[in-house]
Amino acid sequence: MSMERADIAFKVNGAAVSVCVPPVRRLSSVLRDELHLTGTKVGCDAGDCGACTVLVDGGPVCACLMSVASAAGTVVTTVEGLANGRLSALQASFLDHGAAQCGICTPGLLVAATALLDSKPNPTEAETQDALGGVLCRCTGYRKIIAAVMDASRHADGVDRRMPQSGHAVGSSPIRLDGLPKVTGGEKFGGDSFPADALAVLVVRSPHYHARFAFGDLDAWIKAHPGAVGVYTAADIPGKNSFGVIAPFADQPALAEGFSRFRGEAVALVAGEREAMLDLDLSDFPVRWTELPHVLQPCEAQAGGAQLIHENRPANLLTTGFVERGDPEAALAGAAFTVSGAIDTSYVEHAYIEPEAGYAYMDGETLVVVACTQAPYMDRDDVAKVLGLAVDKVRIVPTATGGGFGSKLDVSLQPLIGLVAMKTGRPAALAYTRNESMISTTKRHPAEMKATIGADADGRIIGMVFAGDFNTGAYASWGPTVANRVPVHASGPYATPNYRAEGRAIHTNGPISGAFRGFGVPQATIMQETLYDELAEKLGLDRLDFRLKNCLRNGSETVTGQRLESGVGIAECLEALRPHWMRALVDAELFNAGSSTKKRGVGVASCWYGCGNTSLPNPSTIKVGISASGDVVLHQGAVDIGQGSNTVIAQICADALGLPLGKFRLKSADTAITPDAGKTSASRQTFVTGKAAEKAGRALRETMLRFANVSEKAAIALDGTSLVIREGEATRHIDLSALKADADGFVFRAEESYDPPTLPLDAKGQGKPYAVYGYGAQIAELEVDLRLGTAKLIKITAAHDIGKAINPLLAEGQIEGGIAQGIGMALMEEYIPGRTENLHDYLIPTIGDVPPIETILIEVPDPEGPFGAKGLGEHVLIPTAPAILNAIRHATGVLVTKIPATPSRIRAAIREKEARR
Repeated sequence: MSMERADIAFKVNGAAVSVCVPPVRRLSSVLRDELHLTGTKVGCDAGDCGACTVLVDGGPVCACLMSVASAAGTVVTTVEGLANGRLSALQASFLDHGAAQCGICTPGLLVAATALLDSKPNPTEAETQDALGGVLCRCTGYRKIIAAVMDASRHADGVDRRMPQSGHAVGSSPIRLDGLPKVTGGEKFGGDSFPADALAVLVVRSPHYHARFAFGDLDAWIKAHPGAVGVYTAADIPGKNSFGVIAPFADQPALAEGFSRFRGEAVALVAGEREAMLDLDLSDFPVRWTELPHVLQPCEAQAGGAQLIHENRPANLLTTGFVERGDPEAALAGAAFTVSGAIDTSYVEHAYIEPEAGYAYMDGETLVVVACTQAPYMDRDDVAKVLGLAVDKVRIVPTATGGGFGSKLDVSLQPLIGLVAMKTGRPAALAYTRNESMISTTKRHPAEMKATIGADADGRIIGMVFAGDFNTGAYASWGPTVANRVPVHASGPYATPNYRAEGRAIHTNGPISGAFRGFGVPQATIMQETLYDELAEKLGLDRLDFRLKNCLRNGSETVTGQRLESGVGIAECLEALRPHWMRALVDAELFNAGSSTKKRGVGVASCWYGCGNTSLPNPSTIKVGISASGDVVLHQGAVDIGQGSNTVIAQICADALGLPLGKFRLKSADTAITPDAGKTSASRQTFVTGKAAEKAGRALRETMLRFANVSEKAAIALDGTSLVIREGEATRHIDLSALKADADGFVFRAEESYDPPTLPLDAKGQGKPYAVYGYGAQIAELEVDLRLGTAKLIKITAAHDIGKAINPLLAEGQIEGGIAQGIGMALMEEYIPGRTENLHDYLIPTIGDVPPIETILIEVPDPEGPFGAKGLGEHVLIPTAPAILNAIRHATGVLVTKIPATPSRIRAAIREKEARR
């Protein structure tokens, strides 16, 4: 029974409005659904994330916590009301500083900061942090947001000063090509453009970790609920009810059949009219559950007699990755010094501010799915398989994606809304709740790791053995990638002549573990880098010097036997940190001499990371053309989830083509019109798709020069519909509008692909798994309260070798954002099924948790990368947690071996140390 409605009047962005809705409806819902002001985002519906912040009579409020009745007679301002025909100073400052990455939290931040600036035009950093403390951001690391707010008064003209119309694009920092809609509220994310006639879809999920289930009378239940249109179960799925990102391991049903393997697994769909679904209570849904025994830890899953989660995977072992080189046992036996240790890490939630959302509809015989995703072509293939369609009868149109970090590589709601659209012939829409997103989507793999490392008397590493069990949860997802990538990287960027590493992905009934920024390497690096500190101490060596003594250099061989001929920049990163290291150690010593209850510590850690798939094909294709109207149209299918690929790939193409970036027009990912640029993961887009864009730009340039019969030394320009070609003293004008255009509207075109040259790994993990590696090192400075166990970060200094900084500002933003996620992993983030399934109980860093970050961009070009560039996105998170843990150890003398290092764990380790005295 629908709620009674009332007419409620108020002002929004200067205009009088009146809505007829139930008075208890959330203001956020009314703004979005009735007034179509979708700049106000919904990330949690609980006041935890602040994405829905609006001004009510000039003060910031969470619109999800305010009933529309409470807004009667007020003046409401949303992000759409900030511009007034031109950008506000604050919006311009956000663009200028690169303060918006994915953009999902940007409206809430802009609105909250507007209220601050109205009362304090020149706020301090502390005032800025206080004002924005209720708005969470998962991408930026907050530092550029703080700078943008404090610098807003300098942008009073609202002018865009950084879109170059000439000169080199590579190496410059123009505003993001997709930046404007992010700051105006115009960007359309997964839940922002649902068709008015779309059926709303609800998902019935398992409340148990492992259970058998059976349905009652579904038809009778539907009839008893006015507005409900249909219920759909696994029996309704017309194709193969199994999906997965790695085809040979695909094992996850879109809707479970007969029994569920994890808590939160989808078992049925209910579709109905939007208003009816808003009030529908699923507690009486006719499903009977029979709980079955479950295992949540790998040790339980591997114990003798444990029930198999998948019958075809003995001992619940999904797969194993292995790398061996030399004779590690003999090397360790002969080492002058050895250290051993064990470390466990926890589930980590991606916590993007945009929960999964999208809609589907039939376009003739083609199913169109419009949703947030990191991998449109992978989505297309899985949806087609599950729904029994030919791949050319499925079209995936990615929306803007409000953060992904790996979890939006796996399909989630795409086959579910597709099924409803196919069955009903009507559009079907679904936006996950925050709880639904957190219980049903993938996490970072918890790891149980142990390792031993040995060095000779001179401090050279001579051997290492590593073993890691990774809890991959109920289904495979990216478990095979983690198991294979970890052994390749577990040595760190150091020469390790004798080595054995094994990574095992083990099934449990826990949450599915998938891809999360680093594919297991951040966990393994914690193990290796904390042991390096211990080994340096045993050797009596400075910890930075020890790393420099052992780091890879040009000509070194990796643990897979790959010879790195050039482009190895880890030594340059460590050397760049040296003055900061020396200063930080002196600062800590001075502080500690005068403090007994608080101690300061300094930690350092390094990273390396192979860009792209491990020893597998990894191609990207880019299409670019010149239109008859004189635009450069770039079909850029690499999904930009905030990292900046829309801009960086266009910059690369612009310089390869020899035309200014300002002439480019983007055609973003759409499987119907844009070539496959591969998934946005594995730090591959700048390198792989960037290389394809470089090739396409050069090919297009060559086509135009050949048409004009001039040499490669000629300069080209676009003037309206005229192509201007200059060579020596001669200038020629070609009227583009007079040339015949092809089906894409191009008069000149090029399409090029690039696949990095790699080699398979043999039985001992020897080969060439990656064509390009990126490198980095970070210093963490912090203070530990010995009585409370709290760790307060003071500063992080980060040096990262990115080959060539295509866009330095975006590179800095990636580094700051990755560090913020590394801080969360190190100190606070622990997803516990059943306990931390919202953004109130699951803690991610707020604006007050991220200290000043000093970024040092190192450019050691790699000949394989476009203009020498390497990947960056995942590398930047890897060293942060181990640097923090090493700093805690430096401050307290104790290493926390269960991550995150919460105050209770730090305090327990200190107490244990004191008890041993």
